[in-house]
Amino acid sequence: MNFFGLLCAAVIIEGVITYVNTFFANGKFQWQMLTAIVLGVLIAIAYNLDLLALFGMVSTIPIIGCALTGILLSRGANYIFDLINSIGSYNKG
Repeated sequence: MNFFGLLCAAVIIEGVITYVNTFFANGKFQWQMLTAIVLGVLIAIAYNLDLLALFGMVSTIPIIGCALTGILLSRGANYIFDLINSIGSYNKG
């Protein structure tokens, strides 16, 4: 396992915790957030997108990597762009 795999896993875990904490923001269910997660996971599974596998972290349960990648995708393009920039900054530093 390498540093970038651990970083990716940490970002995914942070994303899941953030979603769980904000599902019921202000006492109201956030259906938009649930829709984003479902779409992200469906797209990742349909196209076999597994970010963790790119870093050599292959799950014993094949769909888990795709599902977690889908959750990361559901956070949006800005979030992914910031993640890529952070990783790029680390490589240069």
